[in-house]
Amino acid sequence: MHIEFRHLRTVKAIHDTGGLARAAETLNITQSALSHQIKGLEDQAGVELFIRRSKPMRLSAAGLRLLRLAEQVLPQVEALQAEFAGLRAGQAGRMHIAIECHACFEWLFPVLEAFRKEFGDVDVDIRPGLAFDALPALMKEDVDVVISSDPENLAGVTFTPLFDYNPVFVAAASHPLAEKPFVEAEDFRGQTLITYPVERTRLDIFSQLLTPAKVEPAAIRQVELTAVILLLVASNRGISVLPDWVVREVKYNSDYITRPLTADGITRTLYAATRSEDLEKPYVDRLITLAGQEARRLQAQ
Repeated sequence: MHIEFRHLRTVKAIHDTGGLARAAETLNITQSALSHQIKGLEDQAGVELFIRRSKPMRLSAAGLRLLRLAEQVLPQVEALQAEFAGLRAGQAGRMHIAIECHACFEWLFPVLEAFRKEFGDVDVDIRPGLAFDALPALMKEDVDVVISSDPENLAGVTFTPLFDYNPVFVAAASHPLAEKPFVEAEDFRGQTLITYPVERTRLDIFSQLLTPAKVEPAAIRQVELTAVILLLVASNRGISVLPDWVVREVKYNSDYITRPLTADGITRTLYAATRSEDLEKPYVDRLITLAGQEARRLQAQ
């Protein structure tokens, strides 16, 4: 037996309206075409689906079973059609984000809250990109956006600049290095460096300063939360290097100071990496715009 969606719609329309004429009008077909469709369906089933002698026209026991199927299937089909329409219009889709910047979680949450209000039908998820190779995952379509400060020349991938930032040295106000106008790689020798629990290659202090200078701190202490890093630094338990906007955003007291790294300072850029073809999707473009706006708000503080 070959059942089509139109057969299910026909059964439901006749049940809801109670007659062929009104059902045909609801389905926007002629009564003759509707009668022919019912006869063809009953021939396939080998049983009577409607009790024609009754007024209003009623479903037989077999017809009621078909009605139950229609009531299960048709809403799912309509929901899928609506979802596809949203995809075509760029109002629905998936936005799975991998973050290679550990400090960016706090910055990204306000962005996603504003995004959710505009694109409620887009499925949003955040995945720590530090736990896997985020850019290969982007190319394999396992994620849709990668927040990274390390752009690569990859075919089919676009790195859109979000904002520039300066990694800055952070120490207790009473720390001897607080007297210096800036710090250099050699200043980290013999110090306890407090960092996020991230591979060295993902930390600006190592990739931009210590590793090229072949300088090793006396100890490294890994801490998950920015606020705890700052509390430890203020207590003179170690020193740290954090993005300038992070320090401004969560500053609680004046017990620590910030200084540039090197005389000229170090500037880094944060990017949103996306598949190039996805930039045409309205919700992808909007997320990048909101991210840039939030970044500028943080920098203005």
